Parts: sequence; C-alpha cells; structure tokens
Amino acid sequence: MTATAGMTARGVAAPESDARGRVHAVRQRYARRGGRATVRGRAYTAYLVALFTVFYLVPVFHAASTSPGFVSVGSAARATPVACAIAVAVCWSAQLVGRLWGPLVLQPFLLHVFMSTDISPTYYLGTIARRRLAYAGAVTPLTACTAAYLTTDLFDHLDTALPGLAVAAGVGAVAAVGWLWGQVRSVPGNLVLAAAAGVVALAITVLSRLAPDGGGAPWLLAGVLATTAVALGRAAFRSIRTVELTRLARESARASQAQAYAWTGTLHHALDLYRPEPRGLTSALIRPDGRLRGYLAQGAVRALRAPGRASAAVLFLLAGGAALTLGAAGAAGVAGAAGAAVWLWVAGSVCVYLGSGWVGETWRGLRDELTLAPLLGEWWGGTLTRALAWPVVAVTAGAGLGGGLALLTPWAPHGAGRPVNTLLLVAGSLTLVLGARFLREMKLQLPLELLLPIITPLGDLSGLRVVAWQFDGVIAVAVGIAVLNAVPSAPGATALAIGLAACCVWAGLRRTGWAHRGLLSRLRRA
Repeated sequence: MTATAGMTARGVAAPESDARGRVHAVRQRYARRGGRATVRGRAYTAYLVALFTVFYLVPVFHAASTSPGFVSVGSAARATPVACAIAVAVCWSAQLVGRLWGPLVLQPFLLHVFMSTDISPTYYLGTIARRRLAYAGAVTPLTACTAAYLTTDLFDHLDTALPGLAVAAGVGAVAAVGWLWGQVRSVPGNLVLAAAAGVVALAITVLSRLAPDGGGAPWLLAGVLATTAVALGRAAFRSIRTVELTRLARESARASQAQAYAWTGTLHHALDLYRPEPRGLTSALIRPDGRLRGYLAQGAVRALRAPGRASAAVLFLLAGGAALTLGAAGAAGVAGAAGAAVWLWVAGSVCVYLGSGWVGETWRGLRDELTLAPLLGEWWGGTLTRALAWPVVAVTAGAGLGGGLALLTPWAPHGAGRPVNTLLLVAGSLTLVLGARFLREMKLQLPLELLLPIITPLGDLSGLRVVAWQFDGVIAVAVGIAVLNAVPSAPGATALAIGLAACCVWAGLRRTGWAHRGLLSRLRRA
C-alpha cells in the first residue's frame, strides 16, 4: 500500500502534490480511522463546555475582576525573578514531558502507514510537529495569562500588563520548542539546555536587581525567550531526521496503551507503563555471607536501582518538607488561618506525597504481598514492617531535613510557643501523607459500581466519582490539611491527622481484599 496509489484511487490528492499536502491528506484519512467523532459526541462535548463556562468560568472571572488580586505583583522589577523562575520551570517541565510523550508520538496505525509510504520521515514528522507545537505555543501563554489574571494584579496596570503578555508569549514559545527538544535530543543535550536555561535566568535576575530601574528587565527576558525559541526551534527541527523510527514506534505503542488505560479508568496502570526499569546493584541486596540485608538497606538499594526516580524523590521531599514546615509554622496556633501559609502547607504536603511514591518499589511489593497473602499463609504480620520501614524512614528524614533547612531561612516565622506546635503539625501532616500514599498504592482495578450513572439536572456526574477514585490520595491530603487547619489546637490537629491516616490505612487494606473479621488478629502476628 502506497500513499500515491491510495490517494489517486480516492481522489484525495494527486501524486504530484508536494510532501506537506500528501502528509495532510494521509493524516486526514487515517488519523482517526474507526473512531470518528459523531454529531451526538460533538454536541455532548459542546454541552459540557457550555456548562463549564456558565457555572465556573464566568463566576470565577467575575469574582477576579471585582476583587483585589490574591498576590500583588508590584513593579516590573519585583516580578522579573518570579517570571524567570516560571520560565525555567516551564522549560524543564516541557523537556521532561518530551522525554516521556513528545510531539512526534503518533497513533501506531498512522505511524505504520507513514512508514510504509515513500514519504520521507522528515516531512511527515516535521509537518505534524509544527502543528502540535503551534497548539502548545498558543495554549501555554493563554493558560499562564489566565492564571495570572485570576491570582495576581498583573493586568491591573498597563506598565506591568504589556511586559507580562510579552513574557507569557516567550514562555509559550520556549515551552513548545523545549517539548520537541526533549524528544529529539539525547540526555546530555537536554541537560545542557536545562543548565543553560538556569544560568540565563539567574543572570537576568541579577541584572534586574543591579539596574537602577528594573522596568526593562521583563522586556529583556521576553527578548531572550523569543531568541532562544527561534534558535532552539531550528536546531530541534534539524534533529528530526535523526530520530530512530523503531524507538518512535515503541513510544507510540506505549502511549496508545497508556491512553487506553487512562480512558478506561485505570490511570495508575497508565502511569506504570512509564515507570523506569530498575537496573544494576542486584548483588548489593545480599551480604557476603549469603543473607539478605536489613530492611532499610534493601529499600535504599532498590531506590538506587532507579536513580532518576530517586533523584526526583529527594527533590520533592526536600522542597515539600520545606514548604510544609513553613506553612505549618505560619498556621501554628492560629485556627482557621488563611492566606499563603495554608496554601504553602497544602502544596508542601502534596509534594511530599508525590515524593513518597518515588523513594522505592516497596509500595508495589507490599500491595502484591497483601493481595496474594492467602497463598503465602497467615503469618504475614512482618510484611508491613519489612515493606514500610524504608518509605517511612526516607520520607521522614527527607521532609524533616527540608523543614529544618527552611526554619533556618530568614523567611521562617518566629514566635513564642510555635516551635512545639509546628513540630506537632508537621508530624501529623507526614502521618497523613503516608496514610494517603498507602491508600493510593493499594489500589487495584476500577470498581464497576463507580461507572453507574448519576443523573442530575447538570448531566451525568458519574465521571466525578471516577476522577475522585483516580486521585484519591491527593484529595485525601488536600482535604485533610484543610480540616487540620480548622482545628483550634495543634495537639488536636495531630490527633485528627493520626485518625485520618488510620482510616486511609484501613481503607487500603480493605482494597486488597482483606475482610474486617480477623484482620486485627492477623496484624498482631509476627
């Protein structure tokens, strides 16, 4: 099957058409083969968009336009360091997303069709990449401007609004190019770009501080972003011809399988497809005399077998521990505290929650052991100790180290009686995070009853239950911290956090199939 014969027979495009027209014709014909959208499906999508706009976007934008901004930007000089940090974070995130799911990832059937034709891979991959990068370059500034409008006063003044729009456009361009760069370039090339982005952002931040009037710093940042996007874009598109098609086929097949898992309600299975394979250090699990090492040593070795995940876990634990501690210190002794302290508390707890899942593979091993426990006998009381020793110690040590370093900074709040309250709140938060992580990791298949319809005047809301089931760990952490903030005393909040964590552990054990009868007796056995 060739593109020329097929398109001539159908009259889609003439054989003499240029490569871009042929690629467009093939994609329009085969991209959604067997899954074309129906009129009813488009109408339902439009209905959902209209509901979301009327009941959410309009009230939110009206409230943002009639109330002062949550965060005051101030002058352009003060906003430049924050803009530099956001630009660097977006660039790094785009590179990481490109390594996992880049713009060249196609549907396996469509990629096979293109690979079976006489069209050069540079033409069909480049054409599709340009279209996707244009979408990403348009969506990113729109999202950034919307978030800035809702949370800051950036667009309240003309002297900050115009530079803000220019910086947002530059960030969108860099994000789109970084997305492609992360996929087509090797790991060393991505590390060079990440380091260069950090150095340039730091230099612009220093210049904005040294200049007598830093009003031109945002325009300088926007110009640097635009120049960088043009230079990187040319280099990235030239690198498309070096992409290995067999590797791209594997990535496309994995992405298609992950998309199928995500659409059918098993998001954790989709994420498992992108879990790095542990490598090396197998012999380090065994002592020279042939015995296995201790629980902590086993967990540390297994974590080091996936260095990328371990590095991400360390960063998230340190940053999350610092933010959690600062937020808890700001809210210590103040019932119902609002503002930046509570948001910092929630954000830090979520970061610690994310890092707790990347410290090793013991969570998955524990789930498998609990699921298969009847086959292994009743004497499984030591399973929890063996599997949870390393995650608990690693999360506590990492978050504690980050919190201790945060308390040494000049931004840490100080006051009489607060250190003890802060320590209690941090301990309770870590307990809640570990309980929520246990609840999430014990998740098995999607319960069928969650798919039953919930008919309301706003439509079928059964999808909300599926979303809540997918992100139950994050929801438990966020809601739990909000409840802890409402408790008037730190000891009471800590006791409540322990109770919530116990509920999460109990629900996690029930997910593995253990009935409540005899569960406590099994736990007592060693």
